[in-house]
Amino acid sequence: MGSKYAKRYSEEFKRDAIVLVDSSGRTVTAVARDLGVSSESLRGWYRQAKADRGEGRPGELTTQEGEELGRLRRQNAEQAKTIEVLRKAAVFFAKESDR
Repeated sequence: MGSKYAKRYSEEFKRDAIVLVDSSGRTVTAVARDLGVSSESLRGWYRQAKADRGEGRPGELTTQEGEELGRLRRQNAEQAKTIEVLRKAAVFFAKESDR
């Protein structure tokens, strides 16, 4: 079983690892083993780098698109909460005006 805490790698380390996979002709698993990182982590970094370069699979989001999607989802949730508060306020004031 792995550690409870995920290791954090710098962006520079990730970029260098991706370049190593591209330039060495070795598999992601072999490079990950040499660097001492999880092969799944390196595979994810590599897949994301390909998407960012426009070489990803159809429908795969770039980093920028993923960040924008997250921002829009947070904004949508905030607006939904605001609408719910306004709806409850409208119901409250409608009941008050009937008195």
